Amino acid sequence: MVNNTNSCKFSLDTKTGQRILRANCDKCIYSPDLETNPLCMARTINKLMEVGQVNEVVFSQKEDYIYDYTQTQMLLQIANLLNDLVHRRNILSYSALGDGKGCERCYPARSDLLRILVLYELREDPIGAYLHVIEQIKKEETKAKIILFQQCPGCYQTFINTLIYIRDSLATTSLIKAATPFLKNYDPKTREVYKEILRPVVKPNFLYVKLVTSYPAGAEELSAYNLKEKTSVVILKTKDEIRPLYHLTPPEFKLSEDKYRLIGTAKEIIAQHKPRQSEFVDPERTRDIFLSVAKDMLEDMSRANKLSINYDELGELAEVLVRHTIGFGVIEVLLSDDKIQDITVNSPAGINPITIVHSEFGECVTNITITPREMESWATKLRMLSGRPLDEANPVLDTQLIVPGGNARVAAVQPPLSPSGLAYAFRRHRSKPWTTPLFIENKMISALGAGLLSFIIDGARTLLVAGTRSAGKTSLLGSLMIEIMRSNRILTVEDTLELPVQQLKQLKYDIQSFKVQSVITGSKTEISAAEGIRTSLRMGDSCLIVGEVRGPETIALYEAMRVGALANVVAGTIHGASPYGVFDRVVNDLGVPKTSFKATDIIVICNPVKSASGLEKVRRVTQITEIRKEWTDDPLAEHAFVDLMKYNPTTDILEPTAELIEGESEIIKAIAGRVKEWAGDWDAVWENILLRTKIKQELLNAAIKSKNKNILEAKFVIAANDEFHKISELVKKEFGSSDPKQILANWLDWLKKNIKKA
Repeated sequence: MVNNTNSCKFSLDTKTGQRILRANCDKCIYSPDLETNPLCMARTINKLMEVGQVNEVVFSQKEDYIYDYTQTQMLLQIANLLNDLVHRRNILSYSALGDGKGCERCYPARSDLLRILVLYELREDPIGAYLHVIEQIKKEETKAKIILFQQCPGCYQTFINTLIYIRDSLATTSLIKAATPFLKNYDPKTREVYKEILRPVVKPNFLYVKLVTSYPAGAEELSAYNLKEKTSVVILKTKDEIRPLYHLTPPEFKLSEDKYRLIGTAKEIIAQHKPRQSEFVDPERTRDIFLSVAKDMLEDMSRANKLSINYDELGELAEVLVRHTIGFGVIEVLLSDDKIQDITVNSPAGINPITIVHSEFGECVTNITITPREMESWATKLRMLSGRPLDEANPVLDTQLIVPGGNARVAAVQPPLSPSGLAYAFRRHRSKPWTTPLFIENKMISALGAGLLSFIIDGARTLLVAGTRSAGKTSLLGSLMIEIMRSNRILTVEDTLELPVQQLKQLKYDIQSFKVQSVITGSKTEISAAEGIRTSLRMGDSCLIVGEVRGPETIALYEAMRVGALANVVAGTIHGASPYGVFDRVVNDLGVPKTSFKATDIIVICNPVKSASGLEKVRRVTQITEIRKEWTDDPLAEHAFVDLMKYNPTTDILEPTAELIEGESEIIKAIAGRVKEWAGDWDAVWENILLRTKIKQELLNAAIKSKNKNILEAKFVIAANDEFHKISELVKKEFGSSDPKQILANWLDWLKKNIKKA
């Protein structure tokens, strides 16, 4: 029965625009959860009777036990029913017990029954109370049929009707409906049925994220794997959700109570530090400093508390502490998963779980919900990292986030654009640059497609990679940068840094990066993209790579294309689902003259390809199209778009067209026309394209045979490309021509000798 001691102090939190009932249970000797603790349930229902509508219930002890909106509504319905029974219907009055005359024979027992039922059972154990009422109705109906009591049938029927009202009212509640499948084996001593229905999110107090640790009932496991730092991932299929569940358990949710307390105290100390803008100039160095400080602090605190923590554990705790202070919390854990492509955090905060796009299982819902405090923390850090505003006047922030194990493009929105509060979208980038052999492996492009693009890049043509959102445009453009010989200088122009510039610099590429004004945010402190492109033209003879073409800078880009044509490759990405879609966007939306559009040589189209069910989606290069120059008004009507390769959905392969095979490509002929031994010899050109194709395929074959995926990574692919060019030059000097068979044989010898170095 309910104990009136006030060890748990309730309060109503309305700061976030939601009504959250919080209970401070630090002094409570019991675990503060509703499913095992009848006292906790009774006190909660009593408080709900008092405060009315709330969105969630939170109990704080060493951890927070959070009952979401659906579970809270179950309790609230019981509280509302009790208010109805006690205050509106006065269920304990004589009128509810019988004929109202106060019969000494029946009324005391009936009164005791209802008092126990209403004052205790319905609050501590609503499911047990429901079964008790059903059982009592049967008993009272049996009594009413006995001859001895025929003298007062109306009195008995009134009491039975009272019980029926309670039974029927309970039967309509969500709690009883959810419990129905388990009622047959209900045991009030174990309360196991509540564990099937009430599944709180449990989180350490020092975290500002909610994570459901238990699996949904009846969930089917689709996959399971581990990330670094003892983080486990399980992909589950549930009966009520069309999307799979991405169930993450990071190390911070596996710590002992002593370690929770240790990190919680340390976080309070670090939280007193107010970060300065200068600390975000070099976030990697700042993080290293904080990590060192965190280790020292935790070591001192563990000694003071006489806790035995070894060196490895100390490092793990320091990582957790830094991640949840100066870092981005659980987002960093998600970004460390190579299989995640996108992460979305919708507003309002604290309500919607994070969703992700998984490379194998598509869009998934996660077991993670971000609190308003964490969302605000991210916004502050992103402002400092980017130097860009995020406020009512500038409700959009577009920037890059680099954290241990991953990096991403981040779009943050806030009111008034997002009226319900902050929201985020993270586009995860691979920690290592994509390569064309990697794309061949996952079937985004065929080996011949990769060989053809390699030939076009070496031919210094102008190229746009187009496609819809999430089509892989930037990733493909990054892989094509690896096809540029390291003897060439590269200039990149981006408003949000997504191209693998730093990684390529580490691989000894000569690259200068320009960060320009975002078209979306339009920060006045940054140079415009158009001016950035024009500046690049004054930086000497270089290849020009533009991250995304989407604003007034397009005119400047076409100036660069016309100036740079036949000298160095000029490439960029743009939104467009087809070659004509690119023309329409460039000319009609962005204002480039039709004659200038002719400076585009090649358009590569990337598009997601969906399954018939619509549940599966893969990325594919669907077209490689050249743009011929002999047209005046409409390139589509005048047949200026000529497909060199086109995706075949039946074979799931990017296949060559007759125009390519038969040597009808004007762009490739133009490239060949600048090479003495290729001029007028289509067979020699085609053999070179096929040679590049075989080399790409051989890299994949070697990786599969040796079970060494490092062969497909940028470091080895760049070395292989360099060797291809060096061998080609040596063979030409030795044999007088670039004999494809000899080049391939020599290159395969090199590959065989260097596989173990990958």
